[in-house]
Amino acid sequence: MSKVVLLAVNAKYVHSSLSVWVIAEGVVRYSLLPHDVNVVEATINQPVDEVAELVLVHNPDVIGISSYIWNAAVLPELLDLLRQRMPDAVLVLGGPEASNNEDHWLKRGADYVLHGEGEYRFPQFLDALAEGGSGDRVCDAEAAIAASYNEPVDPYTKNYFSALGSRLSYIEASRGCPFQCSFCLSAGSEVRYFPLDTVKRQILTLSRSNTKTVKFVDRTFNCNADRAYEIFEYVIGLDTSCRFHFEAAADLFDEPVLLLLETAPPGRIQFEIGLQSFYAPALKASCRQIDITQAERVIRLLQRLQNIHIHIDLIAGLPHEALADFADGFDRAYSLDTHVLQLGFLKLLHGSVLREQADALKIQYSPEPPYEILQSPWLSEKDIQLLKKAENALQHTRNKGRFLSVLYYVLTSTGKRPFSFFSELGAAVPNHGTQLEDYAVQIFDFCVKLPGVDKNALQDCLTYDWLGMVKGKNTPPFLKNESVHRKRVAEIAEKTLGHKVRREEFAVLQSGKGIFVDRSNQDPVTGLYRIYICE
Repeated sequence: MSKVVLLAVNAKYVHSSLSVWVIAEGVVRYSLLPHDVNVVEATINQPVDEVAELVLVHNPDVIGISSYIWNAAVLPELLDLLRQRMPDAVLVLGGPEASNNEDHWLKRGADYVLHGEGEYRFPQFLDALAEGGSGDRVCDAEAAIAASYNEPVDPYTKNYFSALGSRLSYIEASRGCPFQCSFCLSAGSEVRYFPLDTVKRQILTLSRSNTKTVKFVDRTFNCNADRAYEIFEYVIGLDTSCRFHFEAAADLFDEPVLLLLETAPPGRIQFEIGLQSFYAPALKASCRQIDITQAERVIRLLQRLQNIHIHIDLIAGLPHEALADFADGFDRAYSLDTHVLQLGFLKLLHGSVLREQADALKIQYSPEPPYEILQSPWLSEKDIQLLKKAENALQHTRNKGRFLSVLYYVLTSTGKRPFSFFSELGAAVPNHGTQLEDYAVQIFDFCVKLPGVDKNALQDCLTYDWLGMVKGKNTPPFLKNESVHRKRVAEIAEKTLGHKVRREEFAVLQSGKGIFVDRSNQDPVTGLYRIYICE
């Protein structure tokens, strides 16, 4: 019996891995020989010797590692250490980073690189290895087992939930994507669907666990409208506090689905919607199929429902999109008023069509993961640095649900375009681990100098935002107001809330109005606390 460790190196502690648990159960179902499989989950933030120790305690004969762009940078050092500590162990890599770049990883210490779907390929590999086979260092999956796809393995075992705790959990209802986006590894792959009964059973199991968020890994969840409707209907009807996160195409939502989504309990559903660009030449060059006008209409409809968390994505660096074009698209996206506007950067992934075209398009990118664009004929290195500054400001304010009143007030009173404002804010007030109370003061100092901004109004907005978004942080200077009206506001707050209030839970605004927060009442969609204002 071979002793096997399946290792996942996640990006953050709050993340979990689905793939290693699926593969572990694949070994149980499909291996013809017995194998003792243990799953180990670590993060890229742990020292590699600590990760190695988690593996070595199992004294494995075979170590299988899932490779992705988020862990590829730490894998070479980890492979070296595992080789030093366990010279006889077989090191096997799978996942998109390895299977699309075999030679690199074979030279960096892997004994084998596996292709194909892990729950089918890995059991074959283990059996062949145990029988003295697997001479080929790059191993492709056979199709025979994949015919069993209609009865997928169930990764949600007792051991899985014991390891999961309250972290994010993942589920898949389908694999593949019907679209051809040239920056994506799933481009044009056949879409295969898991049986709905199986999906619903797994949803129910996860909803009864300690996980707070269940994320569907389907690349375009709603590419089949009828299936999407049925799953949405099921999660909406559950008696659970879990949130369900879907990657969806806004232009594919039909009217029945939109009507159904109106009935979702607040916070039950989250959507991540990839717009990527508003610039037609960039969309065409990237083979990105989207009805952008319909997508905008649907996003505005969903946002008006106020019961669904909406996250939209843009990609900077797509072919033919210059800085001015991207800025126009950013402003257009910002006007949709979603909870998150993610400004991402083009990554030239191994195995993607766009990476193959990069030389012809004269796109320069980092040779190290995550292979991010450095410059192109349409974006200079200076342009990208400007975009990075805008992204920094956006990420630490709006995308975290912070300073929303300040942003609205400043953009309205100054008439600045959103991209221009965030670029300037990011340049003037970079946030690289700044304490939140210090960052708030820096934002105030930057904004108060802008033409059209009134100091008192700005301070009131900042006070309002701070109370609604913060719990357990130090009190910043703008809340240390010793107005004679504080006692009266505290009395009103305690009468309204039915308990004593702390100094940092109420304030007197520059306008003379009182303000206090109910920290027991947090909006399930925005995460903000309820604010009361009194005369």
